[in-house]
Amino acid sequence: MSGVDPVVLNLTVFILAIFVGYHVVWNVTPALHTPLMAVTNAVSGIIIVGAMLAAGPKELDVGTVLGLVAVMLAAVNVFGGFLVTQRMLDMFKKKGK
Repeated sequence: MSGVDPVVLNLTVFILAIFVGYHVVWNVTPALHTPLMAVTNAVSGIIIVGAMLAAGPKELDVGTVLGLVAVMLAAVNVFGGFLVTQRMLDMFKKKGK
């Protein structure tokens, strides 16, 4: 892969991920939306770990700043996703008591 420009390779992977993600989310049956949300939260948790590794160096450069932004955005995504998942699960509980 020495002849391929890394930017082109990364852009290709990004576009393919968008395409696959779109089809996975929109073709899932409604009964599986809650488990899909839970898996998405787990993936965002992994992104937080990677972003913390990117933000870890002591010198302040573009990678560190982008890592900090990624940590904040992924944390909002994880916590918001858990709240939405909890609300979805609450819909399955019996009303009464």
